[in-house]
Amino acid sequence: MFTGIVEEIAIIKNIVKEKENIHLTVGCSFVNELKVDQSVLHNGICLTVVALTEETFTVTAIKETIDVTTLGQWTVGQEINLERGMLANARLDGHIVQGHVDLVGRCVSIEDADGSTYYGFEYDPKATHITISKGSITIDGTSLTVVDSGINTFSVAIIPYTKEHTIFKHYRLGDCVNLEFDVIGKYVEKLLQVRNV
Repeated sequence: MFTGIVEEIAIIKNIVKEKENIHLTVGCSFVNELKVDQSVLHNGICLTVVALTEETFTVTAIKETIDVTTLGQWTVGQEINLERGMLANARLDGHIVQGHVDLVGRCVSIEDADGSTYYGFEYDPKATHITISKGSITIDGTSLTVVDSGINTFSVAIIPYTKEHTIFKHYRLGDCVNLEFDVIGKYVEKLLQVRNV
């Protein structure tokens, strides 16, 4: 379980494909605090640490993960958002994030607004996932509040601190992002589907 509060921007050091899997090696400042079997959020994707060195850690992604996320497009040297699992005795500063990406969205607008930046995103109109104004959304592992909500679109507003301390500072029009919709909303959606059967 995660909060969507990005701990660090990390750098991908190596990518190795093995059959349908991808082994991803990442460098970050808290490698010495990690252990094998620990879960770490990478741009919103929960992956398990499988190996460690003094300066890097390695995780493995399976085909299912690669197919529904942006991970297959990542390159060596790319920066990604990292977050370790939340502590049971810590404040939940973001919202409940599972690290299970629902689908890939696309950045369709970027607008500076006198101190903040508004980003608009769209996703597959066939998807049943929804957002609501003032509800929660996770974009590449970052917990955010929805500003405007449409059928398959939504926008968020980013303060300068968030922009500087996440990969939002790199976003350009057309960029793909990992989306995880609010887990409570997904349960409500499922309940309504069951009752309408």
